[in-house]
Amino acid sequence: MYITPRQRGGANAHPRVSIFVFGAHKHPVYHGSMPTYPAIAQTLIDSLTLERPPVAVCFADAVPPGVKQFTGSVPAGCRFWQEATKGVFATVPRDHDLCGIGIYTHNLEASPTAQKDLSDALKVFADLGYVREQDIPLIPVLKNRPQAVIYGPLSQIPLPPDVVLLFANADQTLVLSEASQQLEGGLPPAMGRPACAVVPQALNNNQTVLSLGCCGARAYLDILKPGVAVYAIPGKKLAAFTERVAALAKANTVLTAFHTLRRKDVEAGKHPSVQESLAAMT
Repeated sequence: MYITPRQRGGANAHPRVSIFVFGAHKHPVYHGSMPTYPAIAQTLIDSLTLERPPVAVCFADAVPPGVKQFTGSVPAGCRFWQEATKGVFATVPRDHDLCGIGIYTHNLEASPTAQKDLSDALKVFADLGYVREQDIPLIPVLKNRPQAVIYGPLSQIPLPPDVVLLFANADQTLVLSEASQQLEGGLPPAMGRPACAVVPQALNNNQTVLSLGCCGARAYLDILKPGVAVYAIPGKKLAAFTERVAALAKANTVLTAFHTLRRKDVEAGKHPSVQESLAAMT
């Protein structure tokens, strides 16, 4: 669709100007049938120029047939996010045993060892003033108790995701926050420690969430670099949110070119009107 100056501003509008409204998506997947997870994943990657694939997190009562179970050991539950960029796998509570905090936020059944680790960790946190006693009730905890957690690239996940995680920089988070504002009527909370709490926060409230991580996650995840944050999308809103991301990413691209041109003209001593800047873009 095109909006001409005469449509927007009447017969006296500048005759040379026309500006397109953002309707031609590279992946036109949101009208009619529901998009597939591979299509949604590719739209997010292309729209945001993501370096890492979107990661799906799914909770289940048992390991689904055909999904391999994780083997090995990780220092914290958030490390599964990084492993999930490589392929689909399932975990059970004992796979999370080294992460008392993650077991707590994900409401997993804790072994006696994990319970002691959680108690010891909270004592250290309290001594440091990092997590005080009055802070503990404010930490999101998954409402239901899962028996298995399945992780993997969104494009490969074999069951509906409960939460999708994006590893985004500031420019990408700009578009994501605008999509949240349009879809949810407000801006998402920006969370700090613990990083793993972003998953129950998004799922429990069916709202998008920005997590700046925590010192633990930033030590355990190579992909959580200083300029990267985690954006969580509840699965129920994934398709609608992705549609907004695609539209807003396109809008930001066009408007960035507009603002860049105006800066160049102003620095050159010109005083362009909006219409003149738009005309120069055609």
